[in-house]
Amino acid sequence: MKKKVIAYVHTHWDREWYREFEVFRLRLLRVFDNVLDLLEQNKVPSFYFDGQTAALPDYLEIRPEKETLVRKLIAQKKLFIGPFYCLIDEFLTDRTCFSKNLEIGMEIARNFGCTDFIGYLADTFGHSKNAAPVLLEHGIDKCMVWSGCPASIPSEFTFNGINTVNMVRGYFNGIFSMDTEIEKKAGLIEAELNKIAEKSGDILLLPIGADHLGVEPDISEQINQVNAISGNYEITLSNPFEYFELVKDNFKNSVWNDELRDNSATFILPGNYSARMDLKQYNAACTYKLGLANRLQENYGNKYAGIIKYAYKLLLQNQAHDGICGCSTDLVHRENITRYEKILQIANTIVEELKLTNDLHTCIFESPEVIPGAQVISTRQGFESALLHDTQRIPVTEDCKELYLQIKDPGGEDVLSVSDNEISNSHIKLKVEENKINILNICGKKYKNFIEFVRYQDKGDAYNFGAVKNDTGVKAEIKSSKAVLQGGVISGMDICTDFFDVNVTLRKNSKLLNFKVDFLPDMPDTLRQVKFNLPEPVTVTFSEDMNTLIERHFDPDYEIRENLPEKRGLEAKTNTAPMQRFVWAQGFGVITKGLTEYEVKGNSLLITLHRSFGVISNLHNPCRTTPAGPPIPVLDAQHAGNAEFSIGFFDKEDYQQAIEEVFS
Repeated sequence: MKKKVIAYVHTHWDREWYREFEVFRLRLLRVFDNVLDLLEQNKVPSFYFDGQTAALPDYLEIRPEKETLVRKLIAQKKLFIGPFYCLIDEFLTDRTCFSKNLEIGMEIARNFGCTDFIGYLADTFGHSKNAAPVLLEHGIDKCMVWSGCPASIPSEFTFNGINTVNMVRGYFNGIFSMDTEIEKKAGLIEAELNKIAEKSGDILLLPIGADHLGVEPDISEQINQVNAISGNYEITLSNPFEYFELVKDNFKNSVWNDELRDNSATFILPGNYSARMDLKQYNAACTYKLGLANRLQENYGNKYAGIIKYAYKLLLQNQAHDGICGCSTDLVHRENITRYEKILQIANTIVEELKLTNDLHTCIFESPEVIPGAQVISTRQGFESALLHDTQRIPVTEDCKELYLQIKDPGGEDVLSVSDNEISNSHIKLKVEENKINILNICGKKYKNFIEFVRYQDKGDAYNFGAVKNDTGVKAEIKSSKAVLQGGVISGMDICTDFFDVNVTLRKNSKLLNFKVDFLPDMPDTLRQVKFNLPEPVTVTFSEDMNTLIERHFDPDYEIRENLPEKRGLEAKTNTAPMQRFVWAQGFGVITKGLTEYEVKGNSLLITLHRSFGVISNLHNPCRTTPAGPPIPVLDAQHAGNAEFSIGFFDKEDYQQAIEEVFS
């Protein structure tokens, strides 16, 4: 007896990737015109629009005359949209953004009449354990995943409390679109189904579609022909919802309550967490500032709700996985930065206006007068905020004056001290001794040679760091250090290395040393990291994942350069992992402003500062033996950048307080 196969037609839609948004949108018009015609003529029973809604308003903005048809097809359950606004990366977005993505996406979908939703995560690079609870909070009890599933996971399993389908062979199946005879197609489909059957029961799921691919007009006839040839499978065109119903009793048989980042069966492309760090830094700043603006405006009447929603849409568009992951063209990422700048303009304006109208005070502020007890950090020529936000006045040249950026004294007995080789308060001390950076914590424990800066060769691309065998790396040599800022509220020193200059600041009463690498000189195909040398081998870390801490375990002796793959279709296992703003080990914490990758090596915890590469997908990447995308040159990804991070010794449960201090 033939096994039953539920097939569904779809397209995976990247708004932008190896082509820019407007270029892809022109393709969208052709693809979706084709889909609507096939649905209207009953040539396919249904179409699944990739679990996201952003492409639909993109289409209807150009084809407004198609809206009535779209609504009719959704009402007839022939067209399925949502629940997400965009298919965003799960590890580079916080819980608020992931929830906003569902909130906005489901609102759009419901306004069009769609009521059936699956947490469709077909092409994200691994899956956060915290995604499932957010889906359940929004009333979604189904999920589909692919990348990151270990070989032991069957087609149906429970993933952190939600019924989940492991897509086994992924969403990508363009066999029916190949220009070849039906007998060859039947053989290829049979081979695919045989692999899916290894993880399935008597009913299989077969996606039909691929990236930006239209539907073949004769797809139903082709399936009938394949069914006539196949002796093992009977393919029925339907939708994923029918599949979930048919296999509903299978999910309880396998349970997985952790993240999905295993790359033994599928690529997880971990190099994207260090690709184009400028995007990650913008994302961290926008996420924090927009979240702050939203929280403030909710306390004062929600009059900014509309513009906040608009800004979140811009942010989510940038958090689409090929955007935030840094694996698109230079032009795409330049447009990402323009969107980020718009978000900051909106968020900063809202925060400033709310502060002015509600007398909200912050520790750092700008004023035309020096306030007693405050320390001046810098000055500039400009207009006062109150004047800029007064709609009944126009700033004129005479209103431009010197403004003082100041930080208030928080009070207390703490005393800051800084010299050319040392900076300290009563909680923490950094000292440059014999060309090494030593740290003394609040308990009086000295960490010798605690901070080092290192670099390695990188023959990789946007998707994977390309380790070079036998590369032992180069350590930065400290050339000099000097005090550059002395005050009662904040002090600073510069450490000059042969890699770059590092600015270190410390505030009164703070447990955190703050670091800024102001300029990373252009050095193509290079990985740069800051290395923290801890007392014991690092076997366990806790890092931020969707505003909670996730525990990960490591083999500290693993070395990627000794384990490079040789067979085709493999991706090297790494000792790197994604983080959002925080990672902690052995009582030591690092808070970053958009540095989203850390690595474990022996006794050391390393944070990636910058990684330069020159192509989206390197066909000869030593860490991945098959392509992950097109080999398009991306010269902007070779350029220098900057990096900011803070360190301290504290309980991991206090990390939110530390983050607030760094970002406020």
